[in-house]
Amino acid sequence: MELRHLRYFMAVAEELHFARAAERLHIEQSPLSRAIKELEEDLGVVLLARTTRSTRLTRAGKLFLEHVRRVFCALEQARDSVKAAENGFHGQLRVALSDGITPSRLPTLLALCRQEEPEVELRFFEVPVAQQIRGLHDDLYDVGFARSDEVGDGIATIPAWSDALMVAVPARHPLLAYKRIPLDELLRYPLVLCDPQACESHARHVDRVLRRATTEPLVAERVATCDLMMALVSAGLAIGLTGEAHIATSREPGVVARPLATRVPPLTTYLLRLEGNSSDVLARFIERVQAIESPESPRPPPDRHPDIPEEPTP
Repeated sequence: MELRHLRYFMAVAEELHFARAAERLHIEQSPLSRAIKELEEDLGVVLLARTTRSTRLTRAGKLFLEHVRRVFCALEQARDSVKAAENGFHGQLRVALSDGITPSRLPTLLALCRQEEPEVELRFFEVPVAQQIRGLHDDLYDVGFARSDEVGDGIATIPAWSDALMVAVPARHPLLAYKRIPLDELLRYPLVLCDPQACESHARHVDRVLRRATTEPLVAERVATCDLMMALVSAGLAIGLTGEAHIATSREPGVVARPLATRVPPLTTYLLRLEGNSSDVLARFIERVQAIESPESPRPPPDRHPDIPEEPTP
């Protein structure tokens, strides 16, 4: 088995089409098919079920693809580590980010790391939380941030910081009549929520809050980023639910933050690390995370629009 066999297999597995995979690899289709056959003979299993109309991964192929991706990720990290050493860095910390990270926290943390330990290179990977957990176990990441402490055995979690869950409301919207928005009133309007695959923990947290109501939410859109959520709210297309800091730092005009009338748990970001991983570099990084004081809660955008009178409190 050669490295090219793995590269060829990954291309076919991702394209599920030999002609497109060959074009992606800049080779002819016949040597690609021959290489896949050699790989299957070497492993003694069928990785790809092929017909004249389709190509699909077998169960063994799906499992092998996960391992192949980890191999190439490890190779890429080895290459980056060598380059970092050549550029004068004396250490490296691989940080996985899931569900986004509270605005202002990451820049503050980076500035502190650069000030106190500039010789350590920080590398960041934006991945779903399930992939982050697998990567911690497989030594692809040293530490991670996620909005969940439901991470299974072998992973230690430390609460890093919290952010109040708020309603993002367009200017001039009827919901602005409420200082605190009742959940039943919120569910009268279309919502824009985070996609469960892109922001698994965030979406699960919001779903638990919405399940408190008897009304089924009307979800107009699922988005992968809070930036797109704020854009849709600003356009008046839907109501959003996200952390207060994301609303306060949004560049979109006319988005107002309102708390829910029902007390709900905040969005908590946890630091994740593999149990037993106690390198000096990681230990100092965790100390910096814990040393970051909670900044003064940013004020949300002005509650009143020039054309809106002082809101009544129902």
